[in-house]
Amino acid sequence: QVQLVESGGGLVQAGGSLRLSCTTSGRTFSGYAMGWFRRVPGKEREFVAGISRNGVATYYADSVKGRFTISRDSAKKRVDLRMNSLKPEDTAVYYCAADTTTTGVPRTRYYDYEYWGQGTQVTVSS
Repeated sequence: QVQLVESGGGLVQAGGSLRLSCTTSGRTFSGYAMGWFRRVPGKEREFVAGISRNGVATYYADSVKGRFTISRDSAKKRVDLRMNSLKPEDTAVYYCAADTTTTGVPRTRYYDYEYWGQGTQVTVSS
């Protein structure tokens, strides 16, 4: 079992920055890759960024590449998503998720992730 709790969402103006954090507990932190997804009402969950078990490999959706950075801190058992140059279209509920199966590069399909946090709202005003 892996428990995930997101924090750091909020309201920000376009062009601003936010840092989302995902604190984990349960299984050994190095035992799973992590991903961030987002969801807008009426749309499917969208992959945002992923990071491998050892933190070496990262992968980003084209829509956030160059603006968002995912990182993981083993000592804190936490995964962060640093979001810069935010746009109104980044508005969504953001979820962190754990993939205990992959041992390589992070995967992008939501159904590959077994554990999910409750989500945190990010709203970007124009």
